[in-house]
Amino acid sequence: MFALLLPFRHNRRLRTSFIVALVTAFGARIPSAALAATTCPAGAIAGPAVAARDGEARLQWIDTHLATTARRARTWTWGWGTGIVAATGANLVPLAFVPRDQRIDWYTGAATTIVGIVPLLIAPLDVVKDSRELHASLAVPPAADDVCRLLVDAEARLARDARNQSDGQRWWLHVGNVILNSGVGLFLVLGYRHYAAGALNAVVGSAIGEAIILTQPTGSIADLRRYRDAALD
Repeated sequence: MFALLLPFRHNRRLRTSFIVALVTAFGARIPSAALAATTCPAGAIAGPAVAARDGEARLQWIDTHLATTARRARTWTWGWGTGIVAATGANLVPLAFVPRDQRIDWYTGAATTIVGIVPLLIAPLDVVKDSRELHASLAVPPAADDVCRLLVDAEARLARDARNQSDGQRWWLHVGNVILNSGVGLFLVLGYRHYAAGALNAVVGSAIGEAIILTQPTGSIADLRRYRDAALD
């Protein structure tokens, strides 16, 4: 090895040519890396700071964060759905053991409990579907020409999911929850003079409804804020 280096020690021109060749070889890689970065417009949901970031990196960031929130949304949906089904069954079991005039309390409890599963099934959070579709579109690494087009779609999904999750926390949902369960309580109190059962249904039903609302995943709201601020690191 040392013998191979001897010519470089005694030939200045050869050393210079070798150094120039190395600089040229490594320098040629820098423009190619720069060309690999895709510049995409900021879009409607972000500012100039985002436009300075690599388009493909932005696309992957949205995909990753939507997937995280979607996973939490599925856990939330199936967790509460399973709990509601179990609570409905728990309300039906005592029917075989309580007096006939008290059965209405348990029927009412079962009916109002199972109603809670309807929104979870017919109107799941948008992020579940959006994340699945976006991730499928990225199963094959996109060509450079497709990155910006896919990014526009990804940004639209992020904005829609943030809005959907924000709507799930609106004040009128809390009010509607309390009114619905209070109505159930009044049904038992005014219709059957079952004061204790009426109060219990109203309080417990309202508490469960609030728990469902308050535990709904809201990750896309924070993700949209971070994306607008270009806080993608």
